[in-house]
Amino acid sequence: MKPLLLVLSSPSGGGKTSIARRLLEDRTDLGYSVSATTRPMRERERDGIDYHFLTRAEFIRRRDAGEFLEWATYGGHLYGTLRAEVDRILAAGQNAVLDIEVEGARQVRASFPNSLHLFVLPPSAAVLIDRLVGRNTDAEAAVRDRIARAGDELAAVSEYDYVITNDNLSHAVATVTAILDAEAFRVERQEDLPGRVERMRRDLEAAGERVAGRESRVASHDP
Repeated sequence: MKPLLLVLSSPSGGGKTSIARRLLEDRTDLGYSVSATTRPMRERERDGIDYHFLTRAEFIRRRDAGEFLEWATYGGHLYGTLRAEVDRILAAGQNAVLDIEVEGARQVRASFPNSLHLFVLPPSAAVLIDRLVGRNTDAEAAVRDRIARAGDELAAVSEYDYVITNDNLSHAVATVTAILDAEAFRVERQEDLPGRVERMRRDLEAAGERVAGRESRVASHDP
């Protein structure tokens, strides 16, 4: 199967990054595309692991040079996916996993129409609000902005191929795994399928000709 691009989206706090990390722990056929951002590094985050942390000037320079597959502004900071990250993963024969926002997902869909898009819903608005407030990593104004933006992002659910509810992380990861496994059998994702089917058709045609030849020979010997 040709490696695919899996896009996970959700409102901030919806759990897309947690699902992506668990998928990477469980499967060897996946590679994680580390996003770039201009926001400050949080405690225990590592550059190149959690994000590629860039200055705003560096981000804009690389964006203008066409190095980003997608980018968006979120909470006053810039976020984006470097093309080199995705190319590296796909070239290794792995499926690339992105956890990105709705606007970024739209840009990816335009560049990779065969990409697989999955939206992660929180169990409820109350749970999502608790997750955002409980982080204690952002100012109150930023939290208010994230809560307001979450409503707009939820309205984009119909743009996605699949939607799951992240009420239990293990169950959510198992559901995404099942979707990935099923997608491997989608007709358009099986690169070798036309060739295999054509070879089978030729073999069947040859077998039919052999049977017809035997019948002809038997008929010619009948008294």
